[in-house]
Amino acid sequence: MSMFQDIPVDVGIAYEGERIRRAEMYVEFGGPDIKFKFELARVRRPEEVKDGGIIIIGPDIKDIPEGSSVPLGMLVEVAGSQLEEELEGIIERHIHEFTNYVHGFMHLNQRYDIWCRLSKEAFKKGFNSLIHLGKVLIRLYKADFPIIEKIQVTFITDPKEVERMYYEALKIYEARDAKARGLKDEGVDEFYGCTLCQSFAPTHVCVITPQRYSNCGAISWFDGRAASKVDPKGPIFRIPKGECVDPMRGEYSGVNKVVQEKSLGAIKRVHLYTAFGYPHTSCGCFEAIVFYIPEVDGFGVVHRDFKGVAVNGLKFSTMADTTGGGRQVDGFHGISIEYMRSPKFLMADGGWERVVWTPKAVYERVKDFIPEKFRDKVATDEDVKTVDELREFLKAKGHPVVDRWKPVEAEVKPIEVKAEGATGVALPQQAQAAVLEGVSVSGVPTTSVGFKITLKGAKINIDKVIIRRSGSTS
Repeated sequence: MSMFQDIPVDVGIAYEGERIRRAEMYVEFGGPDIKFKFELARVRRPEEVKDGGIIIIGPDIKDIPEGSSVPLGMLVEVAGSQLEEELEGIIERHIHEFTNYVHGFMHLNQRYDIWCRLSKEAFKKGFNSLIHLGKVLIRLYKADFPIIEKIQVTFITDPKEVERMYYEALKIYEARDAKARGLKDEGVDEFYGCTLCQSFAPTHVCVITPQRYSNCGAISWFDGRAASKVDPKGPIFRIPKGECVDPMRGEYSGVNKVVQEKSLGAIKRVHLYTAFGYPHTSCGCFEAIVFYIPEVDGFGVVHRDFKGVAVNGLKFSTMADTTGGGRQVDGFHGISIEYMRSPKFLMADGGWERVVWTPKAVYERVKDFIPEKFRDKVATDEDVKTVDELREFLKAKGHPVVDRWKPVEAEVKPIEVKAEGATGVALPQQAQAAVLEGVSVSGVPTTSVGFKITLKGAKINIDKVIIRRSGSTS
């Protein structure tokens, strides 16, 4: 692009989705090992913004030792007669898109979770100052948002100042989120979609409703509405709801239509309020992951900043590889923390009645939104470390999920057993869905004969029934 002739590396949409591995990086900003990091956009009065201004508070790139991981705060301040505070979240989210246009610069996640890397190659080419990044941001914002009349960008790398502003940013994020909580999905005629993450997850389309925030946690329904008005052909767009096909699972004909179009046919149906069936796709910027725990028939939730091993024995990063990429994966579901505060949270799966584990940090953030009757029954990483410990915790607390474990009596009706190799063997309906846990059945007749198996007090979870001729190894 001609507007970037003074930038020492290429800048363009072709570089979106570029990954910079640790061995390739010169410096890392934010990320999982750095507590204090943030990005924030604010709408200001014209006299408060110096147009084109770039401020660096703390060490610049060239002053940071190679291989370092350092705190970072990015503040984008804009002014314009048509700008409203409602646009702050949208302007902020575009930091992710615009910084990823820089060849050799990687930006992941959002808000207080940002993770950026600069490559050694870009540094060698002369990208040794955050001023270059500031220039890119300013020019791209003005090109994409004509209503921005003045803009200045501040980069903060001084640890104390990043920490101070981090807590200020948290208050601003919370105020934005709280604004959307009074609105219901049933009370609006349209939802909004976002494809800002398709450079990393080509088939992902985020569906944003009043009661289901974007997976990244940065875009509310109000943000979506504002963005679609400012840039109707942009990456954030209207989704007419259409017919409500399934109110419990959250399936809408209009959502299915638009998601199919925007995913180029890869995703045909979406259930907004469940982790099974046709769950909402996940990008890579989700704040947390809902994961199914079959041993207790409940759900855990783990967030990006959790450094330990979740109760299922997996780290966040391992589950993220399974969850992300724009796929629909049963039992693994990328979400925002704000969605956990919604009455629609996993509604088709039982909501908080099925949630059994989450890190203490997440629990503290959402506990006021957990129904009181379940609040002390959800285990945290401080309570249990393993599934066995979790099972005992849930029993002791009387978690409602325990009722789902009650033993059942199952009776397998007489069936005709034929010698192996015969065709047309019909198994009972119960057996088609069933494996016996800890139950072995021997002495099955090898000739055609009717028999009856009655299991009392056994928990049945049958996956397959195989009947072989005695002595057969095939």
